[in-house]
Amino acid sequence: MALLEVKDLEKTYFNEGVSTPAIRGVSFEVNKGEFVAVMGPSGSGKSTLLHILGFLDGATRGEYRFDGKTMDDYSQEEIARIRNEKMGFIFQTFNLLPRTSVLENVKLPLLYSGVAESLWDGMAKKAIDAVGLSRRLEHESSQLSGGEKQRVAIARALVNDPQVIFADEPTGNLDSKSGQLVMEILQRLNEESGHTIILITHETYTAEHAERVIHLYDGLVKSDGRVNHRLKAKEFTK
Repeated sequence: MALLEVKDLEKTYFNEGVSTPAIRGVSFEVNKGEFVAVMGPSGSGKSTLLHILGFLDGATRGEYRFDGKTMDDYSQEEIARIRNEKMGFIFQTFNLLPRTSVLENVKLPLLYSGVAESLWDGMAKKAIDAVGLSRRLEHESSQLSGGEKQRVAIARALVNDPQVIFADEPTGNLDSKSGQLVMEILQRLNEESGHTIILITHETYTAEHAERVIHLYDGLVKSDGRVNHRLKAKEFTK
């Protein structure tokens, strides 16, 4: 069943009378439980597409449906709730509060949810355990390595058990070993927990953790196909 449906999607930016097309008629679907990588060089429209899929921005033309409804079908309150409860976001720059503990960082999305406060610690600890950082629970994020910070960001994205996780260049600021561990975690979340994952990347070896790759070039889909030699999580170093 399609969780995300994109049809003839276009996004054009206008600045002082100059129009710059970023997305030019893109169409595809992502089913529940898929792990899809969106690849392309800088300026190909990857991040613009992610912002539209994550309800962080709107399209100029075309249609985007999330869970059967377009952005126009939802009220602003519903959009905010969907972003908080049904979508998780992981960014290259981590976006953690530096002088705040791992536990408190992961609990942040719960502040805006309808979940009873008495459940927050348990939910956050479960998400932190899923990324292997239970021993760092009370450490401030400023005391962590880059790889650990990104794992905290994954736990934060995971804490509300979202339908889809958007990961925008999650290994971009990491060394190869830390990046591999982050991709292993994302792949296990997909394979073992069934989370739908949309990965934005320009790295071929990172995209090979996905089961399907969409190639963007100049705002157009150049190819969309299965990964022939997908890496297996069990082959990674734990």
